[in-house]
Amino acid sequence: MPKSQAAKELAAKQKAEAKAAKERRKNSDNPKDWGTWKQLVETFKMTRKADPAVTWWVLGAVLIPIVVFVVLGIIITPWWMWLVVGIFAGAACGMWIFSRRARKAMYTRFKGQPGSAEVALSQLDKKKWTTTPAVAVSRQQDVVHRALGPGGLILVGEGHGNGLRKLMAEEKHRHEQVAYGVPVITMIMGEGKDQIPLEQLDKKIKKLPKTLDDARVNEVRSRLKALDAMRPRLPIPKGPMPASMKGSRNAMRGR
Repeated sequence: MPKSQAAKELAAKQKAEAKAAKERRKNSDNPKDWGTWKQLVETFKMTRKADPAVTWWVLGAVLIPIVVFVVLGIIITPWWMWLVVGIFAGAACGMWIFSRRARKAMYTRFKGQPGSAEVALSQLDKKKWTTTPAVAVSRQQDVVHRALGPGGLILVGEGHGNGLRKLMAEEKHRHEQVAYGVPVITMIMGEGKDQIPLEQLDKKIKKLPKTLDDARVNEVRSRLKALDAMRPRLPIPKGPMPASMKGSRNAMRGR
């Protein structure tokens, strides 16, 4: 077969594969296949279910800066320059308001559900923090999650009563054995005394003073992998966060 013919067939095959991949991503329900625009649209749909007023909040946030800068442009010419500034300012304000409302709606939707701490942990910066949901689960559905990052090694528990306290104590002891001098910080998520509400959990972790550098974090992460490998496989319930919500984390971080 001539080289030119083989090249044409290869190009046609690659084109067909690219078209098929594009079609698959278009109809996929996996957020990893979605573009930024679709992620924003899906986030908006989910937010509006829990917060019907989000549409008016976003519109107001977009239009008010535009109106203000247009009025300013009438006073201080040229007006078109101020209009451009107003459009950019309105877009920025709209996105900020949307991210705040989406975040609030997300926490409202999942608050009180088993495994909901995973939703808060998902808001941590993935470049700095490694989170592992449900490292331990009791028969009473008490759950312990884990986060590792510059603020240290954190265990987050959710559940009730002595069962959770016992599970947290056991997990703290296990992690201290492999942490080698790194303090294990424990937090209980909930609405009770000395507990941290769901919507404040990620903020609480982010405010922790930096105690570990990157090298130390990587070292502890390797030891945690060994610890997890020794655990028996348990029927761990999946967290409450749906795929579309996972695919739109960036929009809800308020960044």
